[in-house]
Amino acid sequence: MQNDHAIPGAVPEATSTRRGIHWVIIATFLFVTMDASVKALLRDGYELPQVIWGRYFFHVLLLVIVLAPCIRIVAQSGNLKLQLTRSVLMLLTTSLFFAGLMFVPLAEASAMMLLSPLVVTALAMPILKEPVGPRRWAGVVLGMLGAMIIIRPGSEFISLGILLPAAAACSFAIYQVSTRYLSEADPILTTLFFTALVGAVITSMVAPFYWTPPSSKAWMLLICAGVCGGIGHFALIKALTMSPASIIAPYSYLNLIWATIYGFVLFAELPDMWTICGAAIISGSGLYVYHRERVRNQD
Repeated sequence: MQNDHAIPGAVPEATSTRRGIHWVIIATFLFVTMDASVKALLRDGYELPQVIWGRYFFHVLLLVIVLAPCIRIVAQSGNLKLQLTRSVLMLLTTSLFFAGLMFVPLAEASAMMLLSPLVVTALAMPILKEPVGPRRWAGVVLGMLGAMIIIRPGSEFISLGILLPAAAACSFAIYQVSTRYLSEADPILTTLFFTALVGAVITSMVAPFYWTPPSSKAWMLLICAGVCGGIGHFALIKALTMSPASIIAPYSYLNLIWATIYGFVLFAELPDMWTICGAAIISGSGLYVYHRERVRNQD
């Protein structure tokens, strides 16, 4: 899921390099691997709450193991209320996106998640009080048009399932905005820890009511989902600390390629022409918005 697929607010340490590119490529691959593992579990009949539990439980378990020497420091937040709110938003995003995977192809759901940077841009002016010029607004409107092409409202081919990843993109945008505020209060590792911890705690209370004893294959997929999510976040942090966001952002669109490959190989899915056209418009508008933000920051 591009649904866990950004860590805004990071400040690059070496903004003149492009060393972060290979890290963001790894991150996009791991995130889509996580999504493919989840879709395989859902296809095999495992309940959504149980699958979401695996994604968060093994993520937080990985973090506890890696961060054991400094876990007490990492677990201290300067803004606990915002941390918890943001973590719940991430859990909501994950739940909506994974639910969407039950109804729509992997590539189609991933394409809808590309709307989140555009929604962040739209929210920048009323919430973050950031100026948004007419050109960036045009990019946002064009991206929404691309989404409408994929959704096809009023068409006999519309799938209500596609509205779930669309809603996930919107909740993820709000999550990103809250992360910008939180970056001033807590370090990234603290934010990552709380995101995984809150998700694991909440789903651990719900999953037992929807539990099916996993097979050996299912355990492997549950572990894969959590570990890929955790390492994917690490790779994205590495990318953002090695290169400026304006350099690595275009490579985040590789998730469409990974999602198409996984969808075809594992689920015999191929996006139709409407989805391809809509995804191309969303990607193009998103890249244009990134370009305008870079130009504005250089002025």
